[in-house]
Amino acid sequence: MRILGIDPGLQTTGFGVIDVHGHKLSYVASGTIRTTKLELGDLPGRLKVLFDGINEVCARYQPEAASVEIVFVNVNPQSTLLLGQARGAALTALVANDLKVAEYTALQMKKAVVGHGRAAKSQVQEMVRRLLQLPGLPGTDAADALGLAITHAHAGMAMARMAEVSPLQRRQHAMYKAGRSY
Repeated sequence: MRILGIDPGLQTTGFGVIDVHGHKLSYVASGTIRTTKLELGDLPGRLKVLFDGINEVCARYQPEAASVEIVFVNVNPQSTLLLGQARGAALTALVANDLKVAEYTALQMKKAVVGHGRAAKSQVQEMVRRLLQLPGLPGTDAADALGLAITHAHAGMAMARMAEVSPLQRRQHAMYKAGRSY
């Protein structure tokens, strides 16, 4: 299975693609989609760059599933709203490419990759490098995206096994608390 991880951001969106064969993880590609060449006030233009960039990544690498980071609420509500719009553009691009999308919080990703939810960015980078046997450290945004793909590789298999036994149902009351439960 090929999984695309997306770490959304209005200025820089990270992406990471991995292949999963049983329990073996293989690196395919990673990078960033940057909107910094556009003016800060050009929100529609920035969202279009993100949408088109993710469409290009999907066309090039043909993922079968995707995972996206769930936005947390910042101290600055305006920043949270802008990040949410970038995340919406990413989700729309993934769904437009007929991908099933899983969502994980940064805390869930860090627990899955590093072992504790308060890990520093450098720790995520190092563990992603080790897990995927990369020759060097990926950038922070790409490392987070690869971490989301790794999280889905592990959690997605477990959730699929659980779904075989008992159908998973979306719980509306927990959606906006400490992460989403499906």
